[in-house]
Amino acid sequence: MFTFNPLLGAQSPSRASQSLLEFSGGIKILVDVGWDESFNAWDLQELEKHVNTLSIILLTHPTLTHIGAYAHCCKHVPGFSRIPVYATTPVVNLGRTLMLDLYGSSPLTASTLSFGSLLPVSEAESDRASLLLQPPTPEEIASYFGLINPLKYSQPHQPIPSPFSPSLSGLTITAYSAGHTLGGTIWHIQHGLESIVYAADWNLARERFLPAAAWLSSGSGILDPLHRPTALICSSRGVEREERLTVDTRNDTLISLIRDTIAQGGKVLIPTDSSARVLELAYVLNQHWRSNVDGPHSSTYKNTKIYMASRSSSTTLRYLQSMLEWMDGQITRDAEAAITQGQGAGGAVNPLDWKFVRPIEKQTQVERALARSKPCVLLTSDTTIEWGFSRQALESLASDAKNLIILTEQSQQGGGSRAGVGRRLWDLYQDSQGSTAGQNGTKVVDASGATVDIRDAAPEPLNDEETAVYQQYLARQRQMHSTLQGDNTLLDGTGAGMGDDQASESSESSDEDEDAEHQGRALKLSAQLTSNKRKVGALTDKELGIDILLRGKAVHDYDVRNKRGRERMFPFLPRRSRDDDFGDVIKPEEYLRADEKDEGEALDVTGEQESTSVGQKRKWDDSTVSKKNARGDKAGNKRAKVEPSAKKDRAPDAIDALIAKATGEAKAGTGGANGAGAADDQSSDSEESEYEPDDAAPSYIGPQKVVFTTRALQLDLRIAYVDFTGLYRLNDMKSLIGNINPRKLIVTAGDEHETQTLATACREAEGGQAVQGETFTPRTGECVDASVDTNAWTVKLTRGLMKRLRWSHAPGGLEVVALAGKLEAGGEEEAAAAAEESSAAKKKLKLIKGEGASSGAGSEGNPTLPILDLVSAHQTHHQRTQPLRVGDLSLPQIREAVQRQGHTAEFRGGGTLLVDGTVVVRKSPVTGGIEVEAGNSGFGLPHWRTRGPDGRANTEGTFYAVKQLIYDRLAVVIGA
Repeated sequence: MFTFNPLLGAQSPSRASQSLLEFSGGIKILVDVGWDESFNAWDLQELEKHVNTLSIILLTHPTLTHIGAYAHCCKHVPGFSRIPVYATTPVVNLGRTLMLDLYGSSPLTASTLSFGSLLPVSEAESDRASLLLQPPTPEEIASYFGLINPLKYSQPHQPIPSPFSPSLSGLTITAYSAGHTLGGTIWHIQHGLESIVYAADWNLARERFLPAAAWLSSGSGILDPLHRPTALICSSRGVEREERLTVDTRNDTLISLIRDTIAQGGKVLIPTDSSARVLELAYVLNQHWRSNVDGPHSSTYKNTKIYMASRSSSTTLRYLQSMLEWMDGQITRDAEAAITQGQGAGGAVNPLDWKFVRPIEKQTQVERALARSKPCVLLTSDTTIEWGFSRQALESLASDAKNLIILTEQSQQGGGSRAGVGRRLWDLYQDSQGSTAGQNGTKVVDASGATVDIRDAAPEPLNDEETAVYQQYLARQRQMHSTLQGDNTLLDGTGAGMGDDQASESSESSDEDEDAEHQGRALKLSAQLTSNKRKVGALTDKELGIDILLRGKAVHDYDVRNKRGRERMFPFLPRRSRDDDFGDVIKPEEYLRADEKDEGEALDVTGEQESTSVGQKRKWDDSTVSKKNARGDKAGNKRAKVEPSAKKDRAPDAIDALIAKATGEAKAGTGGANGAGAADDQSSDSEESEYEPDDAAPSYIGPQKVVFTTRALQLDLRIAYVDFTGLYRLNDMKSLIGNINPRKLIVTAGDEHETQTLATACREAEGGQAVQGETFTPRTGECVDASVDTNAWTVKLTRGLMKRLRWSHAPGGLEVVALAGKLEAGGEEEAAAAAEESSAAKKKLKLIKGEGASSGAGSEGNPTLPILDLVSAHQTHHQRTQPLRVGDLSLPQIREAVQRQGHTAEFRGGGTLLVDGTVVVRKSPVTGGIEVEAGNSGFGLPHWRTRGPDGRANTEGTFYAVKQLIYDRLAVVIGA
C-alpha cells in the first residue's frame, strides 16, 4: 500500500513543499520541511499532527521552499528532533548556512502567529501585527543540522526508524543527483513491491557549476533504478516558462546586461538565495572577471567589484572547498589539476578560487559597498526582497536611473494574500513595454515613476490581553503534543513556544545533592509555573485521562476497564538524563571559587543585589538572616562580597590583554594595542577595512509581537529578467516520461495552472510517450492512493503452513515463495488482534478532533483477517504450479557477469548490451523483462568455451550460455 498526501504547496501559490508518503505497516516518510516568505506558523499545523507517527524525514534541496521550517520545527514542535533525517552532505551544510542567514537577517518576521487566528480581530488588525515566537540561536541551528544523517549519491541505505515508528521492514532509500542545487536529490524509495521516485525541482541541463539530473545513464537510456517505478512524484514548478535558452546563451545575456550597466557607472542588484542558486551565479561572474581582467576592458572590470551579501556568505564559500565531488565533473577535474600542478605561471587555475567575489555579512559592509562611487555587482539574499540584504540594497539603488536590478526567477504570490516586493517588481516587468538591450533582444524596463510598498517590522511587548491569549496558545500546544505522543510532556512545562531559559530550567529534574543555595530559586520558579498552569489553559478530568493520578488532588483510583494502550498503565514520569556524548553533564556552579559563589549569593530571588562595598563587613541583622534562610544558605561565615562596579576599576591582567588582542577592543592601560590598530588602519584600503563592528543582535526577553508598518518606495531604476531558476521545462518532461514509463504519475509542488498543464501534457504526449497508468493531481491536504495494486489483500498464515514454506532469494534482497492453501474466516482471537492494532490510530484521530478517548474503542468496524491454512490430504486435487523464475537484473550486472567469464560485452545505442559481437541483450520497455537475441554465429554448445590459441574468446554457444547465466541469477519458485 502506498498513499501520498501533500501537506503544503500542491496546486497552491505558496512555493513551500511538504509531502507525506505512507506505506503499509504504518511507515510514514516526510519529504521536505519547506516554508515560504510569510513564515506563518499556522501553515505547519497539519505537519504537527503527524510528527508522532513519522518514521524518517528526507530533504531534497537546501532552499527555503524545501528546508525553511526545519529549524523552527526542531525548536517548537516536541519530538520532531528525535526523527531521523537523511540528506546529502551539501544539503546539510548549505541548509545550515541558509538558516543562519534567515534568522540572522530577519528574526522579526520568522516564526510568526497571526492575531487573526487567535483573537476575533479585523483583517486589517491581523495584518498589522503578529505574535513573535523565539527564533533558534546559531548554536541550536548547528545542533539541529548535526542530527542529519549525510548520504552520498547512488548509495542504497536502510534507514533507522524513529522511536515511535514501527519497523521499516527492509525499506531502502537511495539519493540521485537532481541538478538545480548543489547536492539536490531525486529520492528513490523501495519498500516491498513499491518503487517510488520523488523528483522535486530537477534540471536536465548541465550548468557551469552544477551537474545535471541523473535520469540518463551512460549509453543505456534511463538509469535502471529510476526506470519503470510504481509511482513518479514530480514537481510542476516553472514548467510554463516561455523562452528556451541554452546555458551559454543565458550566461551571455546576463554578462551583456551587467557590462552595459557598469560601463555607464551604474550598479547591478541581483536578488537570489543565499546558499543554492547563488553559487551558479557567483561562479559565472567570477570566471568571466578572471578571463577579462587583463583584456581590452580591464579597467572596467578592475574597478567593478562583485559582492556576495548574506549573513553566512563566508561560511558558504568555505564549505565549498570540502564538497568538490558534488560539483560538475569539469570543475572537479580542473580543481584536482590545479592542486596537483600548483597555481601560478604555467600552472592550472583553481576554479574554486573566488578571487573576484567578496563575501560580506554585516550591514555596515553592505552600506559601504553601496556608498562606493565606482560600479559594483551585488548578489544579495533573497529573491522575494522581504527579509535579506536585497531590501536594503533596493532602497539604496532605487533613486538612480543608471542602476539595474536583474530578476532571476518569476516571483510568485506567496503564501499570504499580500504581494511582496519581488512579486510587485515582476508585475512591473511583465506589464511594461520596455526597450531591448544586450544580446538576444533582452527586454529592459524603465521603472521611473513606479512605487512599491515596503513593509517594515518592529518588535513590541504584549499587553495583558495578548499575553493571556499567548499563554492559552502555549497550553493548548502542550496539551496536544502530550496527548498525541502518549508521554508525560504535559507535566514538565515544556512545549511549543517555551523558549526562555526559565522554562528550560524547570523542565530538567535536579540532582538529589544539588547545592542548597539554588533550591530556593528553583522552588519559587516551580511555584510560579504551576500557578500559571492553573490559571491559564486548565484541563478537565476527561482531558487528563490517566494523568489525573499524578495531577489530580486526592485522586487515587482510575477505571482502566475497556481501556487500551497507555490508558491501562499507571503513569510514570521518567527522570531526564542529564548527560551528553562524553558522560555526565558538569555543573559549573559546583566548581565556583568562594568569591564567585559569594557574588551569586549576593542576588536574592527577586534579582536585586545587596548593597555592600569593598572591605565592608556584613551586618548580620535579622533581615539579612531571613534572606539567607529564604535562599537555603546554611553557612554563616562567608567571605565579603565584591560589587561588579568595583571589579571594573581594577587594573587589567594578562587575561584581559589576551581578550583585547583577540577581539580588537582597546582596554584601559593597553596603549600598545591602540598603536598597532592605528597602523593597520593606515596600511589597509579605506574601502576594504578589515575590521567591521558586529551588527546589534536583537534581544528576546519575554513574549513579543511584531508590528508592521507600510511605506511607499519611489523607483527610478531599470528592471531586467534572466532565467536562472535552473528547473526543467515542459519539453524535457515530454522527452523523458515515455522512457521513465511510470505506472502512476503524481504531480505536485506547483500552482493550479502549472499542475494541470504538466498532467495534460503527460497524458497526451505523442509517439507513445504518454503515461500509461493513472495521473493524480492532488490538492493540499488531499490524500491519494497510488498503490501498485489497489486490490491487494492481507491474510494470516497458520504455523503449519509456515513450516512448509521454502523461500527463494531474489535479486534486490527479496524472498519469494509459491504456496497452495485454503482460506478460512478469522476467529475471535484474530478479530481482537486486528482491533488492538487499529486502536492507536483511532485514538489519535479522536484526540485530533478534540474528543476524549472512547471507552468503547475496540473491534467495532474492524474487518477480521482471513486465515490461510494447509490443504488436507483428501482435498489435494489442485494442479502443481510450474517452476517460475523471478527477479530483476540490470544490464550492468549482466555485463559484469559476462566479462568475468572472459568474454567481451559492451553497451550500444538504445539501451542494448552486445556480447561477443553476436548476442544482443536488452530490457523490454513494456514488461521490463530481459530479451536475448543472437545471430547464426551465436548459437552452439550450451556452455562457455575457453580462449583459443590467439587469446581471443570462442563465441560458440554464447546465446545459450548468456541465457543460462541469467537463469542462474534469478530465484526459482516451485509450487508448494
